[in-house]
This record gives sequence, C-alpha cells and structure tokens, in this order.
Amino acid sequence: MEMMDKMMESMMSGMSKEDKEKMMGKMMEKFFAGMTAEDKRKMMEQMMPKMMEGVNMMDMMPKMMMGMMSRGKKGEMPMMGQMMPEMMPRCLGMVMPGMPKEKRVDFVLKMVAGLVEQGSAGMSNEEKADFVKKIVEKVKTRNTH
Repeated sequence: MEMMDKMMESMMSGMSKEDKEKMMGKMMEKFFAGMTAEDKRKMMEQMMPKMMEGVNMMDMMPKMMMGMMSRGKKGEMPMMGQMMPEMMPRCLGMVMPGMPKEKRVDFVLKMVAGLVEQGSAGMSNEEKADFVKKIVEKVKTRNTH
C-alpha cells in the first residue's frame, strides 16, 4: 500500500485542482458502475461521518441538494438525484441534532424555500398553491402527533 501512496502522491502533486476534479469524476463513474443502490447506500452511511468533519452544512446542503436535483443532458435524473430521497433524510438526521437552534431554524427555512422553488418549477400558480398547501398540511400533521 505504501508504494501505491507514493505513486498517487507523485501523480497528484503536479495536478491542478480542476484536473483533480475531472479525474475524480471519471474515477467515480468507473467506481460506481456495477454497484447496486444498496451497495451505494451502505458506503454512504460508512463514509458520511468522515466526509462531514469540518464542513459547514449551512452553506453546503442547499447547494448540494439543488445540484442533486438538477437533470442531466437528456432529462434523466442523475445518480445522486435517484439516491437523494433515501439519503437526504438520513443526512439531516445526522447533522441537525448537533446544530444550534438558531442555525437550525435558518437552515430549515433555506432548505424549505429551495425545495418549494425547485419542486414547483414549471407549475401553474394554482398547482404551486396546491403544492404549498400540501406541504403546510404535512408539517401540521407531523407536529400534532
């Protein structure tokens, strides 16, 4: 393993950040090819605590969610978009309890606003109003039990 570390160090040391990001994208495609959704979920659960160390969730989460929800070239949902409905509630469950109350409130308001904005894209005013009404009802129902 030490030899591999040395090779990676020498290869990566001369690369720009952009080149590293491009390489990572290509590596990720190959890495995830053939993995089932369950394999990916297990890996995310193991990696999440390490990945989240030192990360400001207030800045990152809204951007990450919007990126995950955006569509690919031909209108297909990207891999992260397919995983998000299962993964995001778990991420929030891990991150939110440790966040100070004031930051949690700001964070939730940003997230809800972003979700409503992105979720209602392409809807008529009537559809948007119905969508928001459903959200409010869901929140009321959950908070009364």
